[in-house]
Amino acid sequence: MDINFKKSKYKIILGSASPRRRMYFDLLKIPYKTMIPDVDEIYPTELKESEISNYLAKIKSENLKSKLKKNEILVTADTIVWFNNKHIGKPKNNNEAIKILTELSGKFHTVVTSVLICDLKNELIFEEKSYVKFKKLSAGEINYYVKNFKVMDKAGAYGIQDWIGIIATEKIEGNYTNIVGFPVSKFLINFNKFMKLLDQ
Repeated sequence: MDINFKKSKYKIILGSASPRRRMYFDLLKIPYKTMIPDVDEIYPTELKESEISNYLAKIKSENLKSKLKKNEILVTADTIVWFNNKHIGKPKNNNEAIKILTELSGKFHTVVTSVLICDLKNELIFEEKSYVKFKKLSAGEINYYVKNFKVMDKAGAYGIQDWIGIIATEKIEGNYTNIVGFPVSKFLINFNKFMKLLDQ
């Protein structure tokens, strides 16, 4: 990693309420402050896969951009689960979480995260895709997970870093941190590109 965040003249704003994204910023020793976008995560119905996550990352950015000051860089992101040619969002209740996990049981699904980096004048957006296969989950396993873990704030009703990820993940193709909710290695590459853009 050839970015010295602490010596940068730019201040970084993480536009997210996600504890997983804050965790990765903390692990990377990135000095940042948090702003939480106030948006309804609604998108045009014709959008698919990364088009959805790109759209949602962008509306989050647009919601916060007016609060940006000079020399501040805003990072927003959105993670979705795509399965059987449809978007699987965050569950509204336990019954919906159980239904989602039952659908994902024994099959591959796609996790897509879009990240948007911007300042007052410039913008860069990218996405990362990963693929996850769960083993065949029993009703007891699904019910235990939904009852004992926080699922309402997670796309696809699960966290790969949780109990269910440990006991149920059969195969992962692609970046693990993307499945958690933030593609760290690709972010660093693209943040570096963005900083070079600012220096032009």
